[in-house]
Amino acid sequence: MNFKPQIKIPATYMRGGTSKGVFFRLLDLPLKAQIAGVARDKLMQRVVGSPDPYAKHTDGMGGATSSTSKVVIISSSSKADHDVDYLFGQIAIDKDFVDWSGNCGNLSAAVGPFAISNGFIDRDKIPQNGLLSIKIWQANIQKTIIAHVPITNGEVQETGDFELDGVTFPAAEIQLEFIDPADDAGDDSGGLFPTGNLIDTLVVPEALVAGGKLQATLINAGIPTIFVEAQSLGYSGTELQDVINSDPTALERFETLRAIGAVKMGLIKDLSEAVTRQHTPKIAIVAPAQDYVASSGKVIKADNIDLLVRAMSMGKLHHAMMGTAAVAIGTAAAIQGTLVNLAAGGSERSTVCFGHPSGTLNVGAQAKLIGGQWQVTKAIMSRSARVLMEGKVRVPEYYK
Repeated sequence: MNFKPQIKIPATYMRGGTSKGVFFRLLDLPLKAQIAGVARDKLMQRVVGSPDPYAKHTDGMGGATSSTSKVVIISSSSKADHDVDYLFGQIAIDKDFVDWSGNCGNLSAAVGPFAISNGFIDRDKIPQNGLLSIKIWQANIQKTIIAHVPITNGEVQETGDFELDGVTFPAAEIQLEFIDPADDAGDDSGGLFPTGNLIDTLVVPEALVAGGKLQATLINAGIPTIFVEAQSLGYSGTELQDVINSDPTALERFETLRAIGAVKMGLIKDLSEAVTRQHTPKIAIVAPAQDYVASSGKVIKADNIDLLVRAMSMGKLHHAMMGTAAVAIGTAAAIQGTLVNLAAGGSERSTVCFGHPSGTLNVGAQAKLIGGQWQVTKAIMSRSARVLMEGKVRVPEYYK
């Protein structure tokens, strides 16, 4: 029997924020994978090593966590006055699907550096030293992101002293601006608050929540997110990964609540659809600030944060915080009356510092009440990024 040799595809393995993934230039992909469809999905799954019933990604580039099972496709922008188009794919680990429904805020930090280093930006636009602003069209959610990338000696600066909780080593700071981040693209999900309410009451099975009712803030900013109070689910808000991820009953409960919230938000029509839409919406618990010990052993003092947030990603508690969820946190914190704002003390604010399992994160948002409707014009946060490896990824035949 004759076996075909592996395909070789130019690729770059990058860290962005607290995530990492495999980056491709669109035109480097095989022709069948340059358009959305089965061929592209199967290729990206094979690159990462999914679906893997062992949940290890031993035979691929993935890391068998939601933060490390990701792919990015970059192309010259289809939009006027933008530099590049950025498409993000979240690869399921042990199931056979790729979720293209949302953005990755962490990997957004790596898009600008990738664009500069891979010829998408004219050399005459790159300063010898200073900051270069890259205007990115986020194709999944049809939004604009501006990345301010440091340049030294005409090249992307990757090393620096910016520390990001959840990332072991310091690097160069990249500031991200998420422009008009209310996620109103597609579905029937509406605007910033899809139900029109700052707080909704979800009707849920009594087996999940005593009394069968649960208060939630449902928001479409950065990424569709469902916020609930930690105490309503029996948590303190200081939990680390193992407390929740080692509890199958807890994981099942979070997934059921996430599906109920997704229906309420208009993202899906039936609870069963949530199985193939795991990337969105996110579900997170919030609580007032209190002292706790982060996963690194670092002591986080209540006086240094505004509130606590723990978020689920692809069915597991995230080790830090998804960048897009941070946008949702910053936006909700800026709007008085949401559960996030109330957990942070209920005052008017434009920035918030929250505690997550790995430490703390600052995020800012500009929100205004216009004509009786809340609108958010911008959310800002800092991340870092660097190239881990570049060359060619090898992939066996990936579609029939």
